[in-house]
Amino acid sequence: MKKVLTIAGSDSTGGAGIEADLKTFQEYGAFGFASLASIVTMDPTRGWQHEVTSISAELLEKQLISALAGKAMDAVKTGMMGNEENIKVAARFINERDIKHVVIDPVIACKGTANILQPKSVAAIIEDLLPLAEITTPNLVEAGILSGMGDLMTVDDMKAAAEKIYQLGAKNVIVKGGHRLQTHQALDVLYDGASFTVLAGEKIDTDFNHGAGCTFSAAITAGLAKGWTILESVRTAKEFVAAAIKQGVSINPYVGHVWHGAYNEAERRMNHE
Repeated sequence: MKKVLTIAGSDSTGGAGIEADLKTFQEYGAFGFASLASIVTMDPTRGWQHEVTSISAELLEKQLISALAGKAMDAVKTGMMGNEENIKVAARFINERDIKHVVIDPVIACKGTANILQPKSVAAIIEDLLPLAEITTPNLVEAGILSGMGDLMTVDDMKAAAEKIYQLGAKNVIVKGGHRLQTHQALDVLYDGASFTVLAGEKIDTDFNHGAGCTFSAAITAGLAKGWTILESVRTAKEFVAAAIKQGVSINPYVGHVWHGAYNEAERRMNHE
């Protein structure tokens, strides 16, 4: 069984972050490990306002020592890291350990908040994490920040941003179009340093998409751990997330989550009839 590690933030509502990663790893038949870098909370008395609380770098290091005490991980992904110190700790451990596949989800802000990481943290993602990435998975906002291009409005903008991010050290870049891209299909752009692949899928009209980005990067990570190519991993991840969005779940008056078990019809398991 493949071993996969997520270094990311915790979402106590279970839709995104480490919770989404672990659910996705298990759906892929991989064994998931986790090291928390931050905790995201939401306040229902203040319109579901998000707050990101960083875990100390010392505690993150202790978690990584625990998680990596056995045989080498087959793959690792990073998500919301919380601060510059945590980014550097994670990069050091990834560098020091024989981890075959590294996926960097450059989480700069979470839905429902303008709480963007401090400039030093964005710089640390660029300097310390992107050069380790077999693939990085920015959304439109993140790709605009990392590339220095600002607002990305078209597929051509996405391609130009992907080229610039590739030049920062990532071996492959997939820029996610999402709902912000004004197209009739859900379009993502994959760049491997030589050619572009535009992946098109159904654009699903729903607000129950919390956790889609984390789930997408986690699915790619698990696919790579299983020995799939970049393109195979990305295509299957896109199908996995599309199914998860289609069967999204209303969690509370503020948010709806993707259903991580949709692709494999997990709700059919353990039925006693």
